[in-house]
Amino acid sequence: MAKSSRSRTVTFLLSLLCFFGFCGVHRIYAGKVVTGIIQFLTVGLLGVWQAIDIIMLLCGCFKDKEGRTI
Repeated sequence: MAKSSRSRTVTFLLSLLCFFGFCGVHRIYAGKVVTGIIQFLTVGLLGVWQAIDIIMLLCGCFKDKEGRTI
């Protein structure tokens, strides 16, 4: 399985910014710009989508736009 050049720690810290109104920033960092903007506009789908992303990051299942694990 290919490993992303992006940092899991940075991605995780960016995902926590949702609690300060910056939902989707971690997805934009991971190269998923369209879903990052959608997540921003829907406030992390009222927090549910954001929570799922945080869990995926903690489990090591979150992938960048190329499909590589972060």
